[in-house]
Amino acid sequence: MRSGLYAGWWWSRLNRLRGRLRGTLLPVSALLTAPHTHFVYILRCADGTLYTGYARDPVSRERVHNEGHGARYTRGRRPVTLVYTEAFDSRGRALKREHELKRWRRARKTALAQGFSTCNS
Repeated sequence: MRSGLYAGWWWSRLNRLRGRLRGTLLPVSALLTAPHTHFVYILRCADGTLYTGYARDPVSRERVHNEGHGARYTRGRRPVTLVYTEAFDSRGRALKREHELKRWRRARKTALAQGFSTCNS
């Protein structure tokens, strides 16, 4: 557990902002105001494929992918669109979740992204 004045303020702000941090489904814009937030994201490429990655700011990371400076996989599959984000309080948890999602089949990722867009519309 974290201690100190800053940590208490930080946790209370996170709790007010969106309840629990793990796996929240709120819009990315609401989450970006929280400090020390890590994200796993899924992009849909122009050819219909899905790309899963990790970022501190998924919106700007999407922009980087669309400029051709992101992952090699997405360079030839532009434009890409952000279809799913999931927030975490630590980098380790986010990377574990990214690894888990990368092992999922396409149908399962698509269902996850569709459920996310339904919750955020």
